[in-house]
Amino acid sequence: MSLVVAGSRSSLDYYLVRAELGDGEPAAKAEAVVVEEFTRQTDFTTVGLDSAGWTPSGAGWWSSASLGRSMRTDATLLARVVPTGRGVAESVYRELGGGQLPDEAVLRTYFRDHHPIPTAPPLRLGPAQPPAGFHERRVYRVLFAKDLQEEQLVSIRAAWSTPTGGTPGSVAAGHRLRGGDQFAWELRRVGRGLAWCLDLTALLRGAASDEVGPILSELTHTMRGRGLIPVTTERFA
Repeated sequence: MSLVVAGSRSSLDYYLVRAELGDGEPAAKAEAVVVEEFTRQTDFTTVGLDSAGWTPSGAGWWSSASLGRSMRTDATLLARVVPTGRGVAESVYRELGGGQLPDEAVLRTYFRDHHPIPTAPPLRLGPAQPPAGFHERRVYRVLFAKDLQEEQLVSIRAAWSTPTGGTPGSVAAGHRLRGGDQFAWELRRVGRGLAWCLDLTALLRGAASDEVGPILSELTHTMRGRGLIPVTTERFA
């Protein structure tokens, strides 16, 4: 088993939780700031999640594994959660009376209730052997909660230059060459339309690649930028 590593070399994920109106609909104004970080194996699969939240009525930052789960499974809460960047989170934190948002090294010290995510050895999805000229074939699946609007899908297709007439069930796709390695990905609905997944196939020239992690991170960031919430990253080959 690969060594478990924290994602301290990358930035944290930031979310706003909007207030709830009397009829159950989310209001435009945020009432909380949440920061998160996944723990990953050295092959970039997810093994855990840390999170911390802050509300103006609370006594500082608090940590809750159950909140991290609920942000991905509770439909009512999902409707109120908005992925955002650090700049917006800083502004909201200041507007809510928190002052200067702590830097990420300090925010990580508020992670006190770790949520482990079960893992299993990689399943075989597709041919066991890589194509000629490649050392290894990897297949990753990144699962996301929440939904996409049609304009968001159009934006993703344009960003990835999605070809017409792709794989059945795929709504957006892209590909890239990096240092002799080939990467191709597809976005599709899963779970009877309740979630989304992004499947990445990596064909590696050598025994390792410095590009797998950055590309997975970039693709996940793209989906967060369109409003989806990452749940886990699995490996199938």
